[in-house]
Amino acid sequence: MVRFLNIPDEVIDAVAADEQQELERRGSAYRDERPPPDVKGRVVILIDDGLATGSTMRAAAAALRKQDPARIVVAVPVSAPETCNEFRSEVDEIVCAVTPEPFRGVGLWYKDFSQTTDEEVRELLERARQNIAPRALGQAARK
Repeated sequence: MVRFLNIPDEVIDAVAADEQQELERRGSAYRDERPPPDVKGRVVILIDDGLATGSTMRAAAAALRKQDPARIVVAVPVSAPETCNEFRSEVDEIVCAVTPEPFRGVGLWYKDFSQTTDEEVRELLERARQNIAPRALGQAARK
């Protein structure tokens, strides 16, 4: 697409730098000084609201693959049929609940497709940590 639209390299570099800065901001905001999770040898499930072109998920899977997980599973509620099929060769498993024809766009399949706020993400991550920690402690005690 970049070649087709003849987008100059300096524009791509500027956008990439902005996106890298945003990734770092979110990582810091969401982790609160905790290190990234160690995924080496683990099954990792990447979830998104849907796949149109799949470019964001493709980048996430490629970055994750460098960390040597046992398996990468992608799970989405809605996807363009061709994008879902393309991913079958890029990750270990993909689950696309619905692959409608015509697809047209992810947002069309939601009643509310508003952006999730940083505060909502932090709240959900904290709730998940609170639910996971007791189970992890219980498993450790049984060993």
